[in-house]
Amino acid sequence: MSGLPSFSRLLLKGGRLLDPRNGRDGQYDLYIDNGKIARITADPGPSSGWAPIDVSGLLVTPALVDVHTHLFATAGVPGGWAGDSSVLPDGFSFRSGTTTMVDAGSAGWKNFDLFRCTVIERAKTRIFALLNIAGLGMTSESTEQHERDFEAERTAAAAREHALIIVGLKAAHYWNPDWLQVDRALEAAGSAAMPLMVDFGHFKPERPFPVLVTEKLRPGDIATHCFRGPVPWVDAEGRLYGYLTRARQRGIRFDVGHGEGSFLFRNAVPAVAQGFYPDSISTDLHAFSMNAFMMDLPTVMSKFLAMGMPLPEVISRSTTVPAQMIGHPELGQLAPGAAADIAVWKLMKGEFGFGDAEGGRFAGDRRLFCEMTLKDGKMVWDWNARSTRDYRELGPRYGIREEIETLVTPDGS
Repeated sequence: MSGLPSFSRLLLKGGRLLDPRNGRDGQYDLYIDNGKIARITADPGPSSGWAPIDVSGLLVTPALVDVHTHLFATAGVPGGWAGDSSVLPDGFSFRSGTTTMVDAGSAGWKNFDLFRCTVIERAKTRIFALLNIAGLGMTSESTEQHERDFEAERTAAAAREHALIIVGLKAAHYWNPDWLQVDRALEAAGSAAMPLMVDFGHFKPERPFPVLVTEKLRPGDIATHCFRGPVPWVDAEGRLYGYLTRARQRGIRFDVGHGEGSFLFRNAVPAVAQGFYPDSISTDLHAFSMNAFMMDLPTVMSKFLAMGMPLPEVISRSTTVPAQMIGHPELGQLAPGAAADIAVWKLMKGEFGFGDAEGGRFAGDRRLFCEMTLKDGKMVWDWNARSTRDYRELGPRYGIREEIETLVTPDGS
């Protein structure tokens, strides 16, 4: 054995289990058998035959589903979001309680095969993708501007071909004052019968954001970077604009997509205070945002805790709701028979400061810290080594692979 311990039958004992999808919030024991959740009991159950891990005092939730990341780090393009600005998933997922990531349009139909074989099929993280309406994806922002790069039928055909992985379409970074990119992306999304996520790019008066979400997008489509600076949230009296409620009533989804430059407390604080929560809390993870004030998904979630969103809502909008948005409701929940994708958290209490994308600060007294992550029942992150035993109990020869190694002492014995 090397690395993290492996168990076929595991028991997480004594934690606070919070599963918004199935209405559980309380102390439960959770049994895992061969990668699946076998049993959840409020009363102490049998422990014989199970490897127990004490998670008393900790929070147990479904593992996180991050619907906005950039993972095409193998494209070899200097400075490209499909290229050196992306990150490989496994170095950032498990340590943050995340087992499922969605790449948000880094690749288009011309280069998706490369993305799939060099990243998606090699990752231990569960990866889905949104396919960019631009044929070369986010290789360069210039290729996301021109009509010749928006081939709706080829995009839809590629989405159908890779339907086990591609869960939607993407339009992004558009500079021009017309609706061409959005319209072509909607055409492709309609043909592929998939949702569309729109990163509105440069906000132009000729294509107002309220028109995007109240007229253009369809039920199930996603407006990302919803707390960006140019998104209109409150009027002069500080009240939320009515178009936001009308858009939500139409079935439009609002995604955080925090990123390096796409989240302002100026917009998020009044939205949360007035009960307008984002549908999905996500990172827009890439090489710049991870070292700026976004940091990771638990940090973004903690910002919403600080702003006053109830913990069950924060968990739901980081697990259950995004899983449903991408058409995989089997994820983001803890139920018998479900894949044992689990995150274990310490809900720290103290004095914490959180930054937004433009130098704004907000203080909070709670912060989520990931102690442990399991994917398909396998331990993939264990910060406090709770899955291990005291080394003195393991005997004098542990760590020696008896079938291929010999411990040779100085006296030759």
